[in-house]
Amino acid sequence: MREMEFKMERPGLLHEGDEITVSEGLLPSNYYYVIDPALAMSGNYPFTERLLQRQGRVKEVRETERGFYVVAEFSED
Repeated sequence: MREMEFKMERPGLLHEGDEITVSEGLLPSNYYYVIDPALAMSGNYPFTERLLQRQGRVKEVRETERGFYVVAEFSED
């Protein structure tokens, strides 16, 4: 299993156990991922760390002083 962290701007959009689909964006030297429909966004990942699966599950939602973060897991089989 691969875990990725996403930044979520508002609480309550996602919950632990939710099934998610992500879309991939391309920058000149990185990829980024968005939980559809634009619920949360990942940081940038180099080409060597490209996500192979687009379906995943929310493992954890947490609140920090910097905002809300979603940890999702993806099967990389």
